[in-house]
Amino acid sequence: MPTLFRLATGFAVRFLLPASLLIASCGFVGRKVLAQSRSVKDEPAPSSKPDTQSDAWGESERLRILALRLRPGQDLRQQIEEFVKGRKIRTGFILTAVGSLRSATIRLADQKDPTTFAGKFEIVSLVGTLGQDGVHLHIAIADSSGKTVGGHLVNGCLIYTTAEIVIGEARGLRFSREQDKETGYKELRIRSSE
Repeated sequence: MPTLFRLATGFAVRFLLPASLLIASCGFVGRKVLAQSRSVKDEPAPSSKPDTQSDAWGESERLRILALRLRPGQDLRQQIEEFVKGRKIRTGFILTAVGSLRSATIRLADQKDPTTFAGKFEIVSLVGTLGQDGVHLHIAIADSSGKTVGGHLVNGCLIYTTAEIVIGEARGLRFSREQDKETGYKELRIRSSE
């Protein structure tokens, strides 16, 4: 057994360790090497795009990150919309968010009208896209028993203690919302801004 151990250790030191040091010296272990060796621009176009429309997908290699903290009593959606307009965010998306609500108004799946929930809630998820002509946000909240509910974020979600929101913006793209004949809703359109 000791001989096998020495052989395995010798192999690891001789071959694996130098390779891992090489990868580590290139930067962000693994991912950086892949990014350097295979640029997104060099990749062939996907064989099947998400949609045949040219405005259904886009690509950006530049990212701006913004952070926002909301205070008690502020309306979550209204404050996000004001922040997006004020900072002229054209292609934003929620990277992460945590916080709490003292009341929540959410439009549940397949419902026309929103539902208001009374009580204290933790924000367990907030996701969506942000642009100058509209936002599309979904939220999931949990009450003190752990019951979770989620849907479209609408006005009426009031901050209890705080909301900490980190927003990313993909530079080089432009989001817009336009009426979609197929769905009947204003849907996301993605275009290059360069």
